[in-house]
Amino acid sequence: MEIHTNIFLGDCLDTLKGIPDNSVDLIFTSPPYADQRKSTYGGIRPEEYVEWFLPRSEQFLRVLKPSGSFVLNIKEKVVNGERSTYVLELIIGMRQQGWLWTEEFIWHKKNSYPGKWPNRFRDAWERLLQFNKDRKFNMYQDEVMVPMGEWAKTRLRKLSETDLRRDDSKVGSGFGKNISNWLDRDMAYPSNVLHLATECSNKSHSAAFPEELPEWFIKLFTQEGDVVLDPFLGSGTTVKVAQRMHRHSIGIEILPDYYYMVKNQLEPSKLVLFG
Repeated sequence: MEIHTNIFLGDCLDTLKGIPDNSVDLIFTSPPYADQRKSTYGGIRPEEYVEWFLPRSEQFLRVLKPSGSFVLNIKEKVVNGERSTYVLELIIGMRQQGWLWTEEFIWHKKNSYPGKWPNRFRDAWERLLQFNKDRKFNMYQDEVMVPMGEWAKTRLRKLSETDLRRDDSKVGSGFGKNISNWLDRDMAYPSNVLHLATECSNKSHSAAFPEELPEWFIKLFTQEGDVVLDPFLGSGTTVKVAQRMHRHSIGIEILPDYYYMVKNQLEPSKLVLFG
């Protein structure tokens, strides 16, 4: 299978207008956070963030397949000692736009270094919000299963009478509350908390996430030959991983320095440039 990686130089609001309707299987991205990195991205103020984002998410909604998913990595900042509400307002705005907010994953940054503030502790997690166009979407849960672990030999080997007589699932999962159903299994489905270290070695971008992050969601929501879009390309992690995993990908970056950096890092034979 011939895989194509397409990267564009420009604002995704304009560039996406040239992408066909219902053509993308997964959108995975981390946009500029509100009022962050002013010298790099211009710094969208928290009170203006939803107004800035919604025209772009309207294009995301158009290009995403009904069977596809949109995963948004974002986190509120603290302003004058109080959490901003722009992420919550964005969720409401996107639901009004037609999106279904189907899940929230948490990325636990397991290597966060210590810190202290007068009224809070260091952030060690970020949101990954899942949105969909339709309640029925592609999800390949078996691709992200994890080893059951040693706890199966302890907790599950010492079942109480309550555990043994709990009812099976009423929603068709096959497991439900009857814990004894897990006794002979080597693998289990993960939770919605991902424990991954941050990207510390990327000197070319101040907000790069680790390759394991898009890789996990690409496994969960796509198959080989599907199309992955990152409309805020940055250091290009998403399209690099998609290329390695034999997915077609589209990346859009507004800053020339990052665009040319990613261009030089991708496999040339699979690369299509626009800009």
